[in-house]
Amino acid sequence: MATAISDPSGGGELTIQGEDFVTAQAAAGRPVTPSGSARLLRLLAGSLHLLTAVSWFGTIFYVHLVLKPAYASKGLPRGEVRVGLVSMAVMTLSGLYLAWLRFDSWQSLIDTRFGQLLLVKVGLFAIMVTMGLIAVFIVGPRLRRRRTEITEIELGDMTSEQLALCDGLEGRPACFAFKGKVYDASQSPMWKKGQHMQRHSAGGDLSVALGQAPHGEDRIMRLPEVGALLSSGAASGDRPKMQFFFLAYLNLTLAVAILLVVALWRWG
Repeated sequence: MATAISDPSGGGELTIQGEDFVTAQAAAGRPVTPSGSARLLRLLAGSLHLLTAVSWFGTIFYVHLVLKPAYASKGLPRGEVRVGLVSMAVMTLSGLYLAWLRFDSWQSLIDTRFGQLLLVKVGLFAIMVTMGLIAVFIVGPRLRRRRTEITEIELGDMTSEQLALCDGLEGRPACFAFKGKVYDASQSPMWKKGQHMQRHSAGGDLSVALGQAPHGEDRIMRLPEVGALLSSGAASGDRPKMQFFFLAYLNLTLAVAILLVVALWRWG
C-alpha cells in the first residue's frame, strides 16, 4: 500500500490514492488543481509578499547593523516611514489572500503543523505592526517635537536634552559643554555643520574628548560662553528616545523570530 507523501508547505508528489481523488473531484465538477489564472495570481501574490518582507526586514537589519537606531532618534526619516507603512499593508493583504487560498476552514488551520506555525508567525507579525504604528504615530511625533523645541529655547543654561538639540545641523546652533559650561561654536569655521575635525560632534558634553585634544583650553575659551550645563530634567527629556530604542530593538527581535519560524516551517 502506498504511503502518502506530506510536505509542510502542502506540496509533494501525489500517491495513487491522491491521483484517484483528484480525478474523482474533477469528474464531479470540483477540480482540486487550480486553473492557470488562479495559479498565476497565487504566484504573484506570493512573490509580492516575499519581496515586501525582504524589503522591510532588510531595512530593519540595515538600520540596526549598519546605521544603528541612534541615527533616527531625533525623528523617523520619512522614507523609512513610507517603507514601513506600505510594507505592513501589502504583507497583511497578500498574507490574508494566501491563507484564504490554502485553508478552507479554521479547523484545518489549527490542526495542521503548517497552520500552527502560520498562526505563530501571524501573531509575531501583528505585534510587529502594532509596535511599528506606535513608533510612527506616537513616539515619532514626540521625537520631532523634542527636536523642534530648540526654537523656543534661548541660549543659556541648558539641560543635557536641550544641549543635544544644539547639533549645528539644519540651521540649529552648534553648542557643546566643557567642564560644566556651555559654549556656542556656531560661528567658528572649525565647527562646520556641528563637526570639529570630523571627530567631535556638537550637542553633548565634550569635557573628556576636548581635554585630550592637542590644543590647549584657551582655544575653547575663545568661543562665546552661553551658560552652564544643568543636570535636572534629563530623564524626562530622554524618555521618547528610550521608548524609540525599545521599539526599535523589539522589532529587530520580532523580525528574527519570524525568520526562525519560516526556517522551522521549511526545514524543521
